[in-house]
Amino acid sequence: MIKRLITPFILMGVLVLAGCAAPLEVSEDPVGDLARTIQSLDPAVDPAEARRAAEISYSHATQLAQDYGVTTTPILHNTKVNTGLKERGLCFHYAIDMQARLEQEEFKTLVMLRAIAEPKTEFNIDHSTAIIAARGADIYDGVVLDPWRYGGDLFWSPTTEDTRYNWEPRLDVLRRKGERLVARNAVSG
Repeated sequence: MIKRLITPFILMGVLVLAGCAAPLEVSEDPVGDLARTIQSLDPAVDPAEARRAAEISYSHATQLAQDYGVTTTPILHNTKVNTGLKERGLCFHYAIDMQARLEQEEFKTLVMLRAIAEPKTEFNIDHSTAIIAARGADIYDGVVLDPWRYGGDLFWSPTTEDTRYNWEPRLDVLRRKGERLVARNAVSG
C-alpha cells in the first residue's frame, strides 16, 4: 500500500532529474567506429573478433532494453524496478547480461571485464558496466560498453575517456565496500 502512495512522488522527482541527461551522439557507422576502437586496443586483436564484438554489443543492447521492457529514461526505469513494477533493467543487469552474451563468443583475442563507479556525490548511486579489452589487459586499457546509460542505446568509450564515471575494477570496489561494512559493524556492535 505504501509503495503505491510513494511511487508517484518518486516517479515525478525522477522525471525532473532525468531531463538533465546529455543527448546520445550519433555516428554514420557506429558499429564500424566501435569495431575500429576495439581493434586498436592491441595489435594482437583479431579484426574479425573486434567487428563481431561491436555488432553484438549494439544488437544486444537493443535486445536487452526490449527484454526489460524499457520505455522510459534509465533512472525512471530503475525506479520501476526498485518499486517492483519491473523485474530487470538496473545497470548491473545490463552489465551481467552484456558480459554473458559476449563471453558466449569465446573470443581468443578479447576478454570481458566488469567495472563499478562509485558515486561522485552523495545523491548518486553506484554504476556498473561491462568492459571489453584485449586479452591480458585491464579495465583501464579497455572500452566501456554501457547499454544502461541511454536506455538500450549503447554508449561506449575507452575507459579512461569516460569522464562521467570513475571506473574501477568491480572486485576492488566490492572488497572496499565489504571492508567499510565490517568497520561500521565493529564500531556499532
